[in-house]
Amino acid sequence: MKLDVIKLDGGKAGSVDLDDAIFGIADIRGDILQRVVTWQLAKRRSGNHKIQVRNEVSRTGKKMYKQKGTGSARHGSRRAAQFVGGAKAHGPVVRSHAFDLPKKIRAMALRHALSSKAKSGSIIVLDTAVLTDPKTAALRANFDKIGLKNALVIAGPEVDGNFKLAARNIPNIDVLPNAGLNVYDVLRRQTLVLTKDAIEAISARFAEKEAA
Repeated sequence: MKLDVIKLDGGKAGSVDLDDAIFGIADIRGDILQRVVTWQLAKRRSGNHKIQVRNEVSRTGKKMYKQKGTGSARHGSRRAAQFVGGAKAHGPVVRSHAFDLPKKIRAMALRHALSSKAKSGSIIVLDTAVLTDPKTAALRANFDKIGLKNALVIAGPEVDGNFKLAARNIPNIDVLPNAGLNVYDVLRRQTLVLTKDAIEAISARFAEKEAA
């Protein structure tokens, strides 16, 4: 697959070939994408919701009244779950919501996510993502020229500091290095912007996985 390479100002800067094994998958597996997105979001959950169990409720543990002779049910502590102000039975506790997912599934999902963007024509290739000054207004004007309103920018192995500072105040624009490339962020933005360095790094990343 061949795509045109453009500059930030919209001018042409040649073309680049995309690896069909990464960007040219025809049959997109939505079920695999769903599994990985769920896995990513589960890892982000704080899991800090919690109730008070019987030994944490601030109430006396003394027996409420004598065992016999009152005509009432036999009760012990007022901390029991059936009483107002008592503990909660079988409620949520602090835990991790993360679960394991095979690396091969995660790698497959990333290829399918990249291919889905290529299939829909939602990939733009930039020559570089480097600025001389961290000016948000100037970068926004350049984005308007190339039609970027909602995008994930993969800037290469390292993100240029000026580019990162200029882009952080532009809504719906995310900037990540190659190491941060992930299925969820690729899918949540309308356009995927890759630099030439990013494409080379992505190809090398998958080549290493296949060799392993």
